[in-house]
Amino acid sequence: MACASCSTKDGSPKGCKNNGTCGTDSCNKLTVFDWLANMSLPNGEKPFNWVEVRYKNGRKEYYHNTENLTLSIGDIVATQAKSGHDIGMVTLTGELVRVQMKRKNISETPEETLKIYRKASQKDIDIWSVARDKEEPMKVKARQFAIDLRLQMKISDIEFQGDASKATFYYTAEERVDFRELIKVFAREFRTRIEMKQVGFRQEAARLGGIGSCGRELCCSTWLTDFRSVSTSAARYQQLSLNPQKLAGQCGKLKCCLNYELDTYLDALKSFPKTDTKLYTQKGTAVCQKTDIFKGHMWYAYEGEWMNWHKITTEQANEIIELNKQKKKVSSLEEYASDLIEVDTKEVFENVVGQDSLTRFDSPKRNNKRRNNRRKGNQGNKNTGSNKSATPNKNPNQNKRRKNTKRKPQNSKNAEK
Repeated sequence: MACASCSTKDGSPKGCKNNGTCGTDSCNKLTVFDWLANMSLPNGEKPFNWVEVRYKNGRKEYYHNTENLTLSIGDIVATQAKSGHDIGMVTLTGELVRVQMKRKNISETPEETLKIYRKASQKDIDIWSVARDKEEPMKVKARQFAIDLRLQMKISDIEFQGDASKATFYYTAEERVDFRELIKVFAREFRTRIEMKQVGFRQEAARLGGIGSCGRELCCSTWLTDFRSVSTSAARYQQLSLNPQKLAGQCGKLKCCLNYELDTYLDALKSFPKTDTKLYTQKGTAVCQKTDIFKGHMWYAYEGEWMNWHKITTEQANEIIELNKQKKKVSSLEEYASDLIEVDTKEVFENVVGQDSLTRFDSPKRNNKRRNNRRKGNQGNKNTGSNKSATPNKNPNQNKRRKNTKRKPQNSKNAEK
């Protein structure tokens, strides 16, 4: 999605260069849609006087509209801060703000209520834009200062307050960092109030954004707001290879999408017996080797015959386990496996689109010149053969002379004889 000013022209993007502050709020991260905007309130009900304001890289806060300003999505407002004021953009109004505050456990009557001062003037927006342009060169210098002081930390992002009176430095670190000397260097170099705020690796990826291995934008920077813990057991339940390079995301932690289908896998695994449970038959003891969660199949092999696998269903496996609990044994697994003999049905897909084969460039291209030369040679031989049969040889003794013109032997004695 993009607003009209971000559209392309002549095949190249124009770019609004608003750095996430365009009025339509359609090319920003963590955008929302007010699906109650066209609905009127019941009689006697007052509109909810709290609004949601978004700042740089998806940071959102909730403010009390004490002045009863007429606000809509996309308005730039000046909000209350600890010192001075901040500039943000309204992303949500009305009853949906009540729902979001309830979901995030934010009280409507806090002791220190933050409020909205006014709609931002052009002067406020100009100061805010100039401060936003300073953030990127400041981040380069800040990282160099941290490297010079040999601090085990990474400056990931910088965010200026709307009135340009304070700069918040977001950093990540594995351990606790003593950055008192670093703050002195920042204050002396940048001439502004400094605030250091540590964030996690997942929060850092959400702020910076990026493209995941699936080819889409990161979930944490587009719609995911709560970060649940992800463990390696989620990959084991889904039978994924425990490869850290494939299971880790941009943040270096396990991917959040490992939890998306975990509940479905857990529900499907309820009907499966435990893989460490052995099946006792008259032929021998069978051990589970492989499971197919989607089709509900399990493969077992007898102890000592590990190369021969027998496929049975989960119902059959549970049936054998129940008989084993009653101290009964089935004759063999072959009786159950014979019911699941698969017929090889190879589907042949026709090329209905008319596209060429993807492997057409794999085989070397034959030389057409050689092929043409061979054709010309064959045609010449055919023509000469027909001429010989049509016209008789004028000199019949010519072949005899060719046969007699052989090299004479070098031995003089044989020549005299």
